[in-house]
Amino acid sequence: MAAQPTITISKTTSPATGVAVVFVDQDNNPGPAARALFESLSGTVERAIAATTFKGKAQSMLDIVAPAGSTLDRVIVVGMGAVGEFDATAALKLGGVVMGKIKETKAQAVTILLERPGSEALDPVLAAEFALGLRLRSYEWSRHKTRKKDDAETPAARINLAVEDAAKVKKTWGEAAEVAAGVELARDLVNEAPNILGPVEFAEAAEKLESVGLEVEILTDKDMKKLGMGALLGVAQGSVRPARLAIMRWNGSKSKDKPIAFVGKGVVFDTGGISIKPGQGMEDMKGDMGGAAAVIGLMRALAGRKAKVNAIGILGLVENMPDGNAYRPGDILTSMSGQTIEIINTDAEGRLVLADALWYCQDRFKPAFMVNLATLTGACMVALGTQHAGLFSNDDELADRLYKAGQASGERVWRLPLGPDYDKLIDSRFADMKNTGGRYGGAITAAQFLKRFVNDTPWAHLDVAGTAMASPDSEINRSWGSGFGVRLLDRLVRDAYEG
Repeated sequence: MAAQPTITISKTTSPATGVAVVFVDQDNNPGPAARALFESLSGTVERAIAATTFKGKAQSMLDIVAPAGSTLDRVIVVGMGAVGEFDATAALKLGGVVMGKIKETKAQAVTILLERPGSEALDPVLAAEFALGLRLRSYEWSRHKTRKKDDAETPAARINLAVEDAAKVKKTWGEAAEVAAGVELARDLVNEAPNILGPVEFAEAAEKLESVGLEVEILTDKDMKKLGMGALLGVAQGSVRPARLAIMRWNGSKSKDKPIAFVGKGVVFDTGGISIKPGQGMEDMKGDMGGAAAVIGLMRALAGRKAKVNAIGILGLVENMPDGNAYRPGDILTSMSGQTIEIINTDAEGRLVLADALWYCQDRFKPAFMVNLATLTGACMVALGTQHAGLFSNDDELADRLYKAGQASGERVWRLPLGPDYDKLIDSRFADMKNTGGRYGGAITAAQFLKRFVNDTPWAHLDVAGTAMASPDSEINRSWGSGFGVRLLDRLVRDAYEG
């Protein structure tokens, strides 16, 4: 992994060396600390601004070499745009943009004078979101690169975030940093090579989180066979790598209320099985565990920030391979629920894994609700592209809360329908159901399939096929694996379920 910058928080102070980052509004008005810095540089910044068309537009930048005689190397003036529109989302994105500039300049010592232009103090929550943007944009995946780039030996940046209310920002950032750690864990897992990360290794990654306070239990393939998990094990039977079910528990509340639960599809590599995928792009199927990665990242975040909630995280971990023992089209599998499933396509495997994981979750833990995440269907990408995850739910309140959490976090979801007419498409002539309903409405029939394994538990399914891997670059991410879902679900818990 590339060296990560260190981020410290301190009381506002004028920087003496290195790079100074300051902010102006859309009319180029600075805050008090920035104004004092400008005055100390004898008009250099004002002249540079006057000589350009720079107008403090949100995320715009002006990079100025410090004048002779100054102990600074450069001053970067950053546009905050209309101050009244500077909300949490804008702060997060701006932090990412600033980190991109820091990386571009290869600066080693940076002081960021983070303040709101004008007289109003900056909310500590916005400062923490800005710091979160810095941290998430700094992420790089280079674990397996042995040939060093020219800048590989450049020391990591030391970033001091200078703010008015340092004590409050430190506290708020302390919690946000734990969320960042959860996102980074999810990204690491999605980015990792499939020969290194199998079901057993993924389960071991979950066990390591006992160090942050999670209770972790691992079910082996033998354990799952005793429980009757024929759907999940059917997917796994073509691989020499045994399946695992990881159960993580965070007990952060003394309440006797039912726990909340999150279930992730963890297909560590998906060839499609006997219904094998085309060779082009198959290497991307190492990311078919993006749902499980989000769940483990979320549980890491909840434990790290000591969330006042009782939560369950379940990971269904398998590999889908096409050997002589692999399950076939035409096979009939018996799920843990007792319901039988006719296999039409072995590449519709994620829903089989989730069928048993969801049933196990609702049967054992009786949760207040379940949310599952899965890179489930290309059909969802056709419908929504890569900007939204698909949301399906049997509960309007849960769906509404997920939508609002998505808007607040920037990890957006869009609700798609369920209904009995779609349900008919997965009825089978030979079994209780079949595992695919055909070409049309593929994301919906996949969700309709999952709905048969939740009983009356409030439930939501997030199809993250377009957002968990190979999603477009953003202000806060340049990684192939995005870690999508960690911040969304942490926000859901924080806003609606944390006592």
